Amino acid sequence: ALISKQFPTVAVLSCADSRVPPEMVFDQGLGSIFVVRVAGNVLATSTMASLQYAVHFLKVKVLVVMGHELCGAVKAAQLPVEQLEQEPKELSIALRGIKYNLGQGKFKGVQDNRARDREAVAANTTRQVQAIAEDKGIMGKVSAGELLVVGGFYEI
Repeated sequence: ALISKQFPTVAVLSCADSRVPPEMVFDQGLGSIFVVRVAGNVLATSTMASLQYAVHFLKVKVLVVMGHELCGAVKAAQLPVEQLEQEPKELSIALRGIKYNLGQGKFKGVQDNRARDREAVAANTTRQVQAIAEDKGIMGKVSAGELLVVGGFYEI
């Protein structure tokens, strides 16, 4: 049945981190979850288009943005802008985008490194959910009761 068609009920925007495979996290087999993976689980043209495809063509019922503990992309995004600008162009743009989502110095008052990282991942996940909420087509499905959009945090 999978060879001719897929029938996922859930779409997941997840980090590309090899420790966080959504199929294993949610104990699901092939065809159950439509997965979009990118470092830092951030929205860009291709990731948003993939989620739109899942919502409008595959008719998923739940869209999850899943951040995770010890996210390297979110941690790297907290480095000084001058350091981020030294990275390859595409990586620099991605990390600066995450940095922007985190807010300027928002977590400097958090002394515990692990707690600061968790807060940053939660803030990034929340921002991605907010960005999805700006999509009229997706929110039309939410308003009609056909879709649920949620953020989540996975502890490694």
